[in-house]
Amino acid sequence: MGGRQVLAAQRLLTEALEGPLPEYERMAAARAVVVELGAPEGLLELVAELASGEGDPEGCARLSYRHVLGFDKLLLVDGGSRHMLRAHVWHAGAGGPGAEDIHNHRSALASYVVRGRLEMELYEAGGDGGIEAVRYQESLSPGRAADWLLEPAGPARLRLTHAGQYAAGSAYALPAHTLHRAWCDTDVPTVTLFLETGSERRSHTDVFTAAGPHPGAVPKVPLGVPDYLAALGSLAELLRSS
Repeated sequence: MGGRQVLAAQRLLTEALEGPLPEYERMAAARAVVVELGAPEGLLELVAELASGEGDPEGCARLSYRHVLGFDKLLLVDGGSRHMLRAHVWHAGAGGPGAEDIHNHRSALASYVVRGRLEMELYEAGGDGGIEAVRYQESLSPGRAADWLLEPAGPARLRLTHAGQYAAGSAYALPAHTLHRAWCDTDVPTVTLFLETGSERRSHTDVFTAAGPHPGAVPKVPLGVPDYLAALGSLAELLRSS
C-alpha cells in the first residue's frame, strides 16, 4: 500500500535514476533527488505517512537497524538493486564499534543534511606519510538482512585528501570507491537523507581502521515493525522541531 507521498517519492526515484547512466551522471541525478526529497516540509510529510503504516513497513523494517558506524538507518523507499532511500539519524555521542572506520560503498551515493551537521573526511590509499591502518574486506552474509563479515586484508596507509563540514541544507555525492569517514559533531541529533543507487553493486567494501582489530562478524539486528514505526514517528517529531 502506498500513500500519496510514498508514491511521489517512488516515481521521482524511478524517473531520475532508471537506465544505464554513467556513474557521474547517476551521482548528479541522485544528488538532485535527495535535495528535492529532503526539503523539510516534504520530507516530514513522507516520514509521517510512512509512520502511519503506508508503504511497506514489514519489508523496510527488515532492512532498518542501528548501523555499526553508530547511527540509526531507517529505510524509506526500497528500490531493490536499483536504489535505496534511507534516513540516517545521528545521535551525539552514540558511536558504534566502527565509528572511527574509513570505508567506501557498494554503489554511488548521495546525501543531504536535513538538520544538524556532519563532519566528513576523504582519504586515498597508498603513498608515503599519512596514517597507518589495517584494511578489511567487508562482505555480507547470505540474506537481505545480513550480518557484516570482516576479513583482514593486511596493513595499509591512508592519506587525508579533504576535510569538510556539512550543515543543514548541504548535499554531496560520492562514487562507490571513495574512501571517507563521517560523524555528527553537534549536541543535537543530525538527520541526513541518504541514497545509494546503481544496478551494478560491488560485492564487497573496503574498511580501514586505526583503532584496533575488528571482530570477524558484526551482527546486524533489524527492527521489528512496531520499533520501525516508532522510530519514524520520533523522526517526524525531530523534523517538526527543526
